Amino acid sequence: MSVTTMTISVLASQAGVGVETVRYYQRTGLMTEPVKPSSGYRQYGHSDLNRLLFIRRAKRLGFSLKDIRALLALDTDANCQTTRDLAVARLQDVQARVHDLQVMAKAWKAW
Repeated sequence: MSVTTMTISVLASQAGVGVETVRYYQRTGLMTEPVKPSSGYRQYGHSDLNRLLFIRRAKRLGFSLKDIRALLALDTDANCQTTRDLAVARLQDVQARVHDLQVMAKAWKAW
């Protein structure tokens, strides 16, 4: 099926998420819901798929939905510093987790 227009089930499948996940993101404002045409099915485009894939990748990297919403709102070069600040904060959190896991691994080996 063409990526230019697809139903919600095809969109979800191509992004590797469930239909209910897409609907949740729509309810929470992370994604917009297309207008339902009189023919019945809402149609999603390539930009919707890209947005959904971005959300999925950001979640996998540990960003909260609040952080993802902030990142998605940053669509101008003027917001580069805000984007950088969010990324640095996330990196620091990941580094702290890695440190904690290394301490736990050493303790486990010593046990």
